[in-house]
Amino acid sequence: MNWNDPQHPSRQADWGPGVTVPPPDPSPGPRWARKRVILPAAGVLFLLGIGIGATGEEPEAVQTAAVKTEPGPTVTVTVTETAKVTVTASPEPAPTVTKIKKVRVTVTAPPPEPAAEAPDPVYDEGDDSGGGSTYYKNCTAVRAAGAAPIRRGDPGYDSHLDRDGDGVGCE
Repeated sequence: MNWNDPQHPSRQADWGPGVTVPPPDPSPGPRWARKRVILPAAGVLFLLGIGIGATGEEPEAVQTAAVKTEPGPTVTVTVTETAKVTVTASPEPAPTVTKIKKVRVTVTAPPPEPAAEAPDPVYDEGDDSGGGSTYYKNCTAVRAAGAAPIRRGDPGYDSHLDRDGDGVGCE
């Protein structure tokens, strides 16, 4: 029996005092080591193939074969059609009969309303916001007096008439 044979008694795990021999590894290396070599090599070959194919060169010799043909019979087709056109006359429109009738309309207008008078402004001697002694209760009173828009510094200006605070009231 060969000393290197895996079946030799010295290669068995239970042979000898406390000596164990690991079983031989069937593969030359781990699987991940093989992938680390094969995958990059395949990628390089792929890129090489793309580079060679993308050179744009045409084949060196292109041969064309000319075939001599003999003339054959020619076929000519002639088609003749006859079209019939029928024209029908459209009837004339019937005469329109129009009757005219006179109507008298009387419109009565209501009497004109008297113009609304502007309310008198209220005077307040203690008003210090506007610069005058005129006071308007609201924007309706300002518009009725013809003073709209009213600006800061004008007689009758007050902050309650200026909603957005920009200095111009009743815009």
